[in-house]
Amino acid sequence: MKKLYSLALLTILLLTITGCNGGSHHDGPVYVADIFSDQSSDGDIAFDPVRQVFAITNGPNTLYFGIDTQDPNLLEYRAFLDFPLDGSTGSDVVPSNAIILSATLEVFVTEVSFAPIIPTIIDLVPYSLSGLRIGDFDSLPLLTKTTNFFSSDEGAIVAIDITSLMQEAQRLELSDLQLRFILDFAVNTGLVGFDDRPTVSITAPRLIVDYEF
Repeated sequence: MKKLYSLALLTILLLTITGCNGGSHHDGPVYVADIFSDQSSDGDIAFDPVRQVFAITNGPNTLYFGIDTQDPNLLEYRAFLDFPLDGSTGSDVVPSNAIILSATLEVFVTEVSFAPIIPTIIDLVPYSLSGLRIGDFDSLPLLTKTTNFFSSDEGAIVAIDITSLMQEAQRLELSDLQLRFILDFAVNTGLVGFDDRPTVSITAPRLIVDYEF
């Protein structure tokens, strides 16, 4: 009887140890990639609903998205950021076989206008590295997530969890993580500006990716 009790106790102990080990998903080393956006491929598109025309700006120092309610035609802006994952611009590389643990986007907000809270849609969208096209304004996204910007964000760096978008880009083996920022369709006011000067690294758009193999 004592022998059976000892065997049972040993079995429970082994199962407990196995369960603990099985719950750990990060036994190996975790790597960090630090990537700045490629300003030459960043940009924004403004749509004039009155004149039914688009204005494309490639590589500006400030990116905008939202609706400019000071403009009599209520221009709608959509902003685009491009993060090369292959090291082509001198930033870190995210290997194609890496397992993405987390991804954080950091942007320096230069302006939050016309609303205290600005609901935002962030799309994973592929577009040409040679420059934005009119069709990029409302092209179908590969994946979407939502977030909010606040009036208190103006003049500060805002960190946004975009792990799901980065994981999808990795699953699709994309060479660049390309994002589009849109004012949520449920509202019709609010404008946000990002600093996009590549020479000022402290405020340039930045992607931080934690990964393992």
